[in-house]
Amino acid sequence: MSFAGKVWRLLVGIKDGLALVFLLLFFGLLFAVLSSRPNPAQVRDGALLLSLDGAIVEEVANIDPVEALLSNSLPMREYAARDLVQAIDGAARDERIKAIALDLTTFTGGPAVSLREVAEALARFRTAGKPIVAYGVAYSDDAVMLAAQASEVWVDPLGGVAVRGPGGSILFYADAFERFGINAHVYQVGEFKGTGEPYSNSAMSPEMRENLETYTGQLWDEYRAQVVQARPNADIAAATTGLIPLLEQHGGDMAQVALATGLADTVGTRDQWGERLAELAGADEWDDHPGAFAATDFDTFFAALDSDGGGAFRSLGGGDKQIGVITIAGEITDGDAGPGSAGAARITRLLDDALDDDLAALVVRIDSPGGTVTGSEAIRRAVMRYRDRGIPVAISMSNYAASGGYWISTAGQRIFAAPETLTGSIGVVLVVPSFEQVLGQYGVHSESIRTTPLSGQPDLIGGFSPETEALLQAETQAIYGRFVGLVAEARGITPVRADELAQGRVWTGGSARQLGLVDQFGGLDDALAWAATQAGLEEGDWRAQFLTSPPDPFAEMLAGLTATSARQAPALVSMSALFAAQEQQAAARVLADMERMMSAPGVQALCLGCAADSAALLRQSAHNTRGFWTILATRFFAL
Repeated sequence: MSFAGKVWRLLVGIKDGLALVFLLLFFGLLFAVLSSRPNPAQVRDGALLLSLDGAIVEEVANIDPVEALLSNSLPMREYAARDLVQAIDGAARDERIKAIALDLTTFTGGPAVSLREVAEALARFRTAGKPIVAYGVAYSDDAVMLAAQASEVWVDPLGGVAVRGPGGSILFYADAFERFGINAHVYQVGEFKGTGEPYSNSAMSPEMRENLETYTGQLWDEYRAQVVQARPNADIAAATTGLIPLLEQHGGDMAQVALATGLADTVGTRDQWGERLAELAGADEWDDHPGAFAATDFDTFFAALDSDGGGAFRSLGGGDKQIGVITIAGEITDGDAGPGSAGAARITRLLDDALDDDLAALVVRIDSPGGTVTGSEAIRRAVMRYRDRGIPVAISMSNYAASGGYWISTAGQRIFAAPETLTGSIGVVLVVPSFEQVLGQYGVHSESIRTTPLSGQPDLIGGFSPETEALLQAETQAIYGRFVGLVAEARGITPVRADELAQGRVWTGGSARQLGLVDQFGGLDDALAWAATQAGLEEGDWRAQFLTSPPDPFAEMLAGLTATSARQAPALVSMSALFAAQEQQAAARVLADMERMMSAPGVQALCLGCAADSAALLRQSAHNTRGFWTILATRFFAL
């Protein structure tokens, strides 16, 4: 008994020791976050330092603590476009802020509409008579869009500008599936609905190519117009189609090429850029390092802005009446995913919880390429419950409101979009793989006992019966009919006309407005103003209240650590590194495509061309790697 007692005390001691270690680690992390939290009192006379170390998004995604631990690194930081706009507009009014120091060294980009909103805020800052001085090494398209608004654009002597334009490669897996004996069953409705084509074809169909080339061309025209409007001397043609002669003329010096094309003004190091800002905004009295200047970073300044809330979901306006704003960002799923992902269960719960909050109106902000039909319909029904109570509902389309995103939009009374918004893609697709051929090559055969033609179906090992094929195609066709009917009713057109506008075709906001799928150009502010008018409210009588889930304390702690690391001096990113990032994106695309097919979440209303931006792909690549193999193992061994 004495020996057993000693063992027991040893085990208890080990348990208490481990608990103490974890407790110390937790409070150590908590102390680090609280110590790094910006203090409003720290706002200083000088420049507002926007060192964008990450991507601009519509809604900042929660950090998955498990993924952060498994990857042994903090994820790429995300900045909500709305937060940046508020900070820039606030800086324009703040007498302490003399200039904006726009550091784009490690900026990874963002979607078109979000970039436009931030660029317009920068333009307003300049209109207020305050300078913007941008610095970067390897300027990509998105960095050029923001830098074009600057009074001075600096490029590092080792850097340059690479304007590539929208476009890229789409991977097709049909030949690979045939080689490995995988049968991809694709049920698709919509002549231009290309979402299923990568799994069933070895190349683009003419309809898919026509659709993609049309709207990417329109996006390119819009991009060039915005850059040239901000920098009239910029020669986009020379920077793209005339690049080789310019490189030969300047001996391969990309920084000098940037000057020659008018996309940069000065070649200089980061220290020299800082010295220039010290001339404009003042020297840093407490820092004598080379290139130091008086500045307040984004997190500190944003925390000091007057608001009822904080972070990405602050309330706008100062009246007593509330206009609810629900954000649907990311691919639509049926679960609780988000923020940053559109989990229908989470979003409908937020909408239903706010239904009794005496909201004067509702604005649905959509930044989604679509997703599951069931999730899209659940959200649409939740929005319609507001309509049923006589509450005005406006739709504000951000970067994407396509397929399932447009399905939800049919619940609105008025639809606002930007010219660069990608919308439409009114069509549905179902992709289900089966493996009867690949297993047969290894001597695995399937025998079935059936009481009806649907017994054991869909059989991913033995193959699909004709009745199963017919049922799945009929379901897909029926859901497409439902989609077209919703569009016809919402837009006041005949089902025949709705079908003509549908067929899975993707439209830019400009084309959609001409066709009647969108009512007018405008952003979130315009949608809020319209909703207030419909509710009989005057300016100053209302405020926007963002409907959000309670923040996850652990995710907030990790986000704080991400922000802390972002405030460190960034490393140089070369031009070759900018192009090397494409390889990561390609790998992430393959994994995302495979996970989408293997997960088979049912009939989807999803836009292929706008399903994920590069930043989102890179953020999800680690998750997709584990998810793909987990799903694959489940398909084979858990049937």
